[in-house]
Amino acid sequence: MIKKTISEIQQDYDLQLDRVVKTIKQEKAKKVLLQFPEGLKQYATSIVDYLESQVKNVTFFIWLGTCFGACDLPPVDKRIDLVIQFGHSSWKYDKKKEIKVLN
Repeated sequence: MIKKTISEIQQDYDLQLDRVVKTIKQEKAKKVLLQFPEGLKQYATSIVDYLESQVKNVTFFIWLGTCFGACDLPPVDKRIDLVIQFGHSSWKYDKKKEIKVLN
């Protein structure tokens, strides 16, 4: 896992962490499974650290199995209150001048 601050990570990715925190609170979730695509798994512990600072009395689990998109839901049971999938929003390519992207 790579340790970066949330600010550093969000320079490249739109994690929508305000939305994540709001949803956890609305759902009164106590056990939350976070699912990341391969490119974001390296930042998983930084994201968990941030979320733990924003919501109290929540246990976060990191799914390290494969993730091929929103249809690839990990096997969960009733002990998990909420699954949050990351990585399905746009990457901020425009901030990376060395990367050319056709939109």
